[in-house]
Amino acid sequence: MSTMTATSVTRTVSGRQRAGLVLGGLLSVVNIASGFESTPEGEVGPPDVVLWGGAVLGVVGLVAVVVAWRSGNRGALRVAAGALVITALSTMPAFFVDVPPVLKVFAAGFVLLTVAAVVLMFSSAQRPAPITD
Repeated sequence: MSTMTATSVTRTVSGRQRAGLVLGGLLSVVNIASGFESTPEGEVGPPDVVLWGGAVLGVVGLVAVVVAWRSGNRGALRVAAGALVITALSTMPAFFVDVPPVLKVFAAGFVLLTVAAVVLMFSSAQRPAPITD
């Protein structure tokens, strides 16, 4: 009979990845906060279901960001990026329907910040290339 011990591997998180995680965490907090607001009657804006879905994805993303920050877990990075990307995709209809320009600017900013966060989260640490003669 043999016993196996589980070892946990912690990866180091680079500075760029930490910047992406901070940006992803901030975007997730904004998503959570948006779930507590609703579009007033007669005004144009996202349906409440979209806001609630964004809040749920914000919680998932924030938990994944914390796990990735503490352990460097690649799976947690993927979950955080997935939550951000799905939320960014939910803002896309704002570009194709008649909404106030300020909402289009907010949607565009959210999409750009999401792209920046995901790119930074998956950037690897720069290592000097070996030179062989």
